[in-house]
Amino acid sequence: MASASSIAASIASKTKTKKKHFVAQKVKLFRASDPLLSVVMWGVNHSLIDKNRDDSCAAVGYSAVKVNALQAINELSHVQIPIMLMPDDFKAYSKIKVDNHLFNKENMPSHFKFKEYCPLVFRNLRERFGIDDQEFLNSLTRSAPLNSEAQGRSGARFHTSYDKRYVIKTISSEDVAEMHNILKKYHQFIVECHGNTLLPQFLGMYRLTVDGDATYMIVTRNVFSHRLSVYKKYDLKGSTVAREASDKEKQPPPPEDVPPRPKSGNVQQRLQTLRIATRFYCAMKHAKELPTYKDNDFINDGQKIHIDDENKKMFLEKLRKDVEFLAQLKLMDYSLLVGIHDVERAEQEEVESEDNEAEEEGESDGGGIGTPPDSPSNTLDSSKPLSPGEFDPTIDVYAIKSNDSAPRKEVYFMAVIDILQHYDAKKKAAHAAKTVKHGAGAEISTVNPEQYSKRFYDFITTILS
Repeated sequence: MASASSIAASIASKTKTKKKHFVAQKVKLFRASDPLLSVVMWGVNHSLIDKNRDDSCAAVGYSAVKVNALQAINELSHVQIPIMLMPDDFKAYSKIKVDNHLFNKENMPSHFKFKEYCPLVFRNLRERFGIDDQEFLNSLTRSAPLNSEAQGRSGARFHTSYDKRYVIKTISSEDVAEMHNILKKYHQFIVECHGNTLLPQFLGMYRLTVDGDATYMIVTRNVFSHRLSVYKKYDLKGSTVAREASDKEKQPPPPEDVPPRPKSGNVQQRLQTLRIATRFYCAMKHAKELPTYKDNDFINDGQKIHIDDENKKMFLEKLRKDVEFLAQLKLMDYSLLVGIHDVERAEQEEVESEDNEAEEEGESDGGGIGTPPDSPSNTLDSSKPLSPGEFDPTIDVYAIKSNDSAPRKEVYFMAVIDILQHYDAKKKAAHAAKTVKHGAGAEISTVNPEQYSKRFYDFITTILS
């Protein structure tokens, strides 16, 4: 009898162990159309939440003490822990390899690797930029990041978090190396300026390996607003040679079909679903049709940035410190990204949208229903209502309102971007070639960092009114 009980206990124990292992993988789903994005969501969640990393798969590059410290930080991620960064933190990384990932296999690759660079450094940077780790986690993992039609230099791809607060950009291995080169001084600069800068807010850097192919990604705060639409954008370098958008860049893509009207559910449910789908379709269509204009376009358009004297003084002071810092690091070829929100245009579009909704609701025959809990409308509009042209300065940190005497009521979003280009032998050769082609006095973009920073700053001062 005792033998039978032992056998039964053994079987129960094995069954229980197997069941527990299965349930452990069903913690959270990460669904994205692109498997790489699913891996990003999984990896960010793992780096900020998972409390059960083991040394063999999760902390190559760390000592045992560092592993335990990192796990403790993850376990107490809701507590504000003062961190004194050490030199090794700027070289450190955490890495995990996942094989036979059976759960959620429709969206996740079966085999992948996820590597996070300098996790303690970027966590410290997020704190200094006023970004809560839980909110950062929710933005990047609650729903799949959104694809962007924009392409950066060397074919870089962009995504935004579902709530549009963060940008996920693919970068090259050379960019990763340059990021490591400047990270210590960048962190020191952010500490000294208390996070008050126009430079990119670097929040995390990762390597994803799927099917043997490595993809590098970096996360930054979005320059543009998560709620105020940008109607025109410029990329300004202070150069005039070949600095205008091409006809191809100005040409919008062919229109897509409007989302079909839902066929199932009651009338109110169909209207609610249609409203959400149409809003997102219009927002994405508008984004795809928004070309990036350049210096000569800005000048030819007669465009000016109309801000008051106080904002102008603060903006130029930040810009001066930023470009001096970049020159010290021998960085160049960066740009000022400018996005313009037209308040009156946005108000008119909102009125038209509400009129259309009222007409649709007039055709219905039932009471209204609430927004579904996991719908885009609910997640994006959960913050307190703001008046037209208003914004939360803790979120839209690059936003400045136009002054009272401006021709139009506008909001400007302005930040320095693409700062990882070092003035190396390749750039020096390009400078020589362009000088020969266009002449010594030509305003070419490829010049030494000191000259670049001065010309850049001087040009930006001329566009402020």
